[in-house]
Amino acid sequence: MPKISEEHRAEKRQQIIAATLRCVERDGFHKTTMAAVVKESGLSAGSVYTYFRGKNDIIRAIAESGLTTIVEAITRFTPDPSSDEDTLPPSRAIEAATQHFLDVSEELGVDLPRIALQTWAEAARDPEIREVMAPEARRIRAAWRSYAEGAIEAGRFRKDADPERIAMVLTGLLPGFILQRLMLGDVTPKIYAAGLTDLLDYAD
Repeated sequence: MPKISEEHRAEKRQQIIAATLRCVERDGFHKTTMAAVVKESGLSAGSVYTYFRGKNDIIRAIAESGLTTIVEAITRFTPDPSSDEDTLPPSRAIEAATQHFLDVSEELGVDLPRIALQTWAEAARDPEIREVMAPEARRIRAAWRSYAEGAIEAGRFRKDADPERIAMVLTGLLPGFILQRLMLGDVTPKIYAAGLTDLLDYAD
């Protein structure tokens, strides 16, 4: 039998992940079955099950491949401590992260905010899904902590500020953006960032 290349495997996995995202966006999390994913992907059931044992495996792959891009985005605007590059102010960092999320959504051709909200709701209900999603959430918070440490060093926050507490707040801003984007529709990365600037520049 011919050996399947890693590139071929990656393409098939991505094809299945994309099909799952379309199903979840269209039908919701609960109604998305493996049978629906097989049909949407255009592959045989055997092919799909070769790469994923079930829906939770696909959700894990989505968490690791989709949300990881947020970690990468945060890392990009967190300079290496040995470099002379300055750390972005928090408003610009949030604008970059939220815009990146929308850019990935457009690139994939699916409504990632809607899918993310449905997945979080399922994680709140299902401990198994929560266990799948939690490691990536921790990686996002860790990336924000690295940013916060650099921002403290650059004078963006008080010298005695706690980077872990800052990371908790910054991690929570993306879900807040997504929720308002879906429910109200009037929030953009620039407006959100400007609001954060106003909040941080409050008068005592």
